[in-house]
Amino acid sequence: AGERPWAPGQPPAAEAESAEEAGGRARRLRTAFSAEQISTLESSFQRHQYLGAAERRKLAGRMQLSEVQIKTWFQNRRMKLKRQL
Repeated sequence: AGERPWAPGQPPAAEAESAEEAGGRARRLRTAFSAEQISTLESSFQRHQYLGAAERRKLAGRMQLSEVQIKTWFQNRRMKLKRQL
């Protein structure tokens, strides 16, 4: 009933807790990236650690993900790199 849409070709991700358990706030769904998507994102990250709006739109369209998912993945990947260094 209260299900949210997800990207085509992607399995729905499980929520960590229901809205009632989170104090009435709705939580975002976790995106489960496929191995192919991660490979594409990683190779793009190796070329450019920061994406412009046009590059993000093109990558999102090609991978059938939202621009927000791409943006968040890149932010998280930059933080992972920072922790490793």
